[in-house]
Amino acid sequence: MRIDIITLFPEMCEAVMSESIIGRARAKGAIEINCHQLRDFAFDKHKRVDDTTYGGGMGMLMKAEPIALCFEDICEKTGSRPHFIYMSPKGSTLTQEKLRELSQLDNITILCGHYEGVDQRLIDEYVDEEISIGDYVLTGGELPALVLADSLSRLVPGVLSDDICFSDESHFDGLLEYPQYTKPAVWRDREVPEVLLSGHHANIEKWRREKSLEETRLRRPDLYEKYISQQDEG
Repeated sequence: MRIDIITLFPEMCEAVMSESIIGRARAKGAIEINCHQLRDFAFDKHKRVDDTTYGGGMGMLMKAEPIALCFEDICEKTGSRPHFIYMSPKGSTLTQEKLRELSQLDNITILCGHYEGVDQRLIDEYVDEEISIGDYVLTGGELPALVLADSLSRLVPGVLSDDICFSDESHFDGLLEYPQYTKPAVWRDREVPEVLLSGHHANIEKWRREKSLEETRLRRPDLYEKYISQQDEG
């Protein structure tokens, strides 16, 4: 998979995407991530990519043409038209289900918004979908873009050591993950559940499944109800 990020702060994005698991995956070629400086596609000597809004109002708006030129350059380099995502508070909320859907694509471009957002004409002409990471507003789209790129990269074959690394986690099957423990077996008078020390794999799997259902029911009743209804339909 190739992920292109259009941003005013490519160094910020590179710093995050070059570390830890994602950084190692990039180094071995399991995934390709490119961060593009939007100002490289501006026209004037000041490299401005924003301007005042028609109709008045506070703040500046990102101009359509630099973004369009940057995206068209990516299309030319990839020899295809990547799926274009704009990180926006107005977008649909990012879920594991959406990540699984996006992981089937070969090329994705992510636009990081700033100021008061982006000229609507650019969105109408080029953007395939808008995605939000939650019902709140940040100072820019870089953090949401990095969240999307990180969570999506983990689903790409070869990024993690084994598929179980993500398929056994919260949200993958619609449930929250079961509690987990490590050594020592007793910590400050708190003991690890006996079943996990038994070595009986069937009982351990049964316990984990029950705890996963319990955690979801208590912490996220909305997810629990959705999961139960899907099981009933199945």
